[in-house]
Amino acid sequence: MNGFAQVWRTSTVRLTATFITIFGVFAILLMAFIGWQSSVQIQRQQADDIDLEIRQLQRIEINQGVRGLAFALNRISRQPGPGIYYLGDASGQYLMGNLVAVPAEVLIEPGVYTFDYDRAGPLNEDAGPEAEVRSGVAIVRSVELGSGMRLVVGRDVVERRGYSAIILQSFFVGVAGIILFSVIAGGVTARRVLKRIDTIRDTSTKIMSGNLAERVPITKRNDEFDGLALNLNAMLDRIEQLLQGLKEVTDNVAHDLKTPLTRLRNQAEAALRDGATDEIRQDALENVIGESDRLIRTFNALLMIARAEAGAPSGALAETDISAIIADMAELYAPVAENEGIEVVTDVEPGVMLRANRELIGQATVNLLENAMKYAKPEDGSAGKITVSLQSVGGMVQLVVADNGPGIPKAERKRVLERFVRLEKSRSEAGSGLGLALVNAVARLHGGSFRIEDNQPGVRAILEVPANS
Repeated sequence: MNGFAQVWRTSTVRLTATFITIFGVFAILLMAFIGWQSSVQIQRQQADDIDLEIRQLQRIEINQGVRGLAFALNRISRQPGPGIYYLGDASGQYLMGNLVAVPAEVLIEPGVYTFDYDRAGPLNEDAGPEAEVRSGVAIVRSVELGSGMRLVVGRDVVERRGYSAIILQSFFVGVAGIILFSVIAGGVTARRVLKRIDTIRDTSTKIMSGNLAERVPITKRNDEFDGLALNLNAMLDRIEQLLQGLKEVTDNVAHDLKTPLTRLRNQAEAALRDGATDEIRQDALENVIGESDRLIRTFNALLMIARAEAGAPSGALAETDISAIIADMAELYAPVAENEGIEVVTDVEPGVMLRANRELIGQATVNLLENAMKYAKPEDGSAGKITVSLQSVGGMVQLVVADNGPGIPKAERKRVLERFVRLEKSRSEAGSGLGLALVNAVARLHGGSFRIEDNQPGVRAILEVPANS
């Protein structure tokens, strides 16, 4: 009993029961309507047949006289079947037919009547007239002929009631079959739905127990549950990536910040040693400030990446002139690059508008420019060159910062987008390995992507976002 109550509490079973009830009621009403219409149609058909025979007999009387009418009535009244026939004189006395008597009111007032009768007639054409005396219930129509005689034509309703009984029996059998089929179909459907839901629940239980690699199984039916499973699996993949990224960030922070913190401690310890001169203390304090600034920049970059990956809050995105931002940043860094012997070339399409976060787009551009300036130094010693372009291409806004430096190996181009990742050639350069990770986070915030391609030589850093974002 407890098991049934537990199953009944599930929404699937209750919805299935509701649909079964609705379907059953509708099917019962439909079958009842069909049965009623069938009975009405049989009655209407009998009434039409009676009217047709009366019109035919009236035409025979008009065309052939009473003798022809008597001959025709005698012939049809001797045939087996549900037909009821009575012909009386002007006073209603029996002349011929397969009824020996009819109620007086039927003969007095023409119309439609129903009454019990005794009918004399054969069961089949081979039997004699005395072979059968049948009783039953008849529906008849009585008319007065032109000659003054009374004609009564009708049909036995016992046969019709037999048809109605068959229809009623079929109705109850059909209703029972519908209810049984509905219960079976509903049970199978509920079982399948509950099985899929139990699969999702079991998977979530395993994930909560710590197995983050577990995923919801997907069938080949491609139904709504598979669509839900795909979305859940995509969400789980994203959560696993974020948790893995958090683990890597924690490890990298512990590793990369240990060295500057150690230097800070050593500088402070040197300043506190006995015999340290004012000059030594001054240098130590300046070094402490420098290391602190680098640490603050690292944490600011981490906070900015976290904010970008968390998604933009309400009101953080607004219609922004991206062309103006890119042009201003390129113009700002051109003199600095020129001092280092690097040429900055811009190709910015004017008037490109984008729903974006102005601060993050600006910071991403700064990071790309600084990264390009750091590595735009060809190995053959020739002059460095940085190309900054902004174009609207096929519904996408594409920012490209390219240099002619040594480039990044193909195997490392995705890895450098992660936090604190620095290639071996970059270890001697100042930096925290967070610049490209921030650009990647800004691209995802705006519904776009960030990738690194070969510039032959050098690197093409491409930030691409939808124009309608």
